[in-house]
Amino acid sequence: MGKPYSVLVVDDHPLLRRGICELISSDEDFNLFGEAGSGLDALNMLQDNEPDIVLLDLNMKGMSGLDTLNALRQEGVTARIVILTVSDAKQDVIRLLRAGADGYLLKDTEPDLLLEQLKKAMLGHRVVSDTVEEYIYELKNASEDEQWIESLTPRELQILKELAEGKSNRVISEDLHISEGTVKVHVKNLLRKANAKSRTEMAVRYLNH
Repeated sequence: MGKPYSVLVVDDHPLLRRGICELISSDEDFNLFGEAGSGLDALNMLQDNEPDIVLLDLNMKGMSGLDTLNALRQEGVTARIVILTVSDAKQDVIRLLRAGADGYLLKDTEPDLLLEQLKKAMLGHRVVSDTVEEYIYELKNASEDEQWIESLTPRELQILKELAEGKSNRVISEDLHISEGTVKVHVKNLLRKANAKSRTEMAVRYLNH
């Protein structure tokens, strides 16, 4: 996946959306895939093609950011989905990362830092604003039985370790010299064995086991 990275901006505030779109367009490492004022609009836009990144507002009228995230993942959208919101509430951070968001950034992030974080997301890193970073350690459910880790094959364990470093399927396939399709199959099996809703939840449980 080469640069420039394409970005879809989903936000129901027209003025703010315009500003974010202009910021994206100002950096030669990105191009603007499009903009949507609602989750439903975003879903309709991604019927035939998808961007590299979906920058998604959390508190929107109609479909919330969480609803939109769940719908996009159910539709098989593999883009990096990064939440951009004003909410630094612990339950929001945990809920969105559990649901499979690849990042959680606050709207008071400096513009240059926001662009840097999106570039990190495209390299396979999980990006989280400093002020909410401590919450990701609470994703681990202490009552979960971690015996699933013992049941993994050597290859699955290898891929889980790579996932725990925040790497994307593409990066893992390059690291381990296997096809991206093979990585996807292993990840699906890992999620089933871990009974986890997202890569992030599974990675955090592994790191804390």
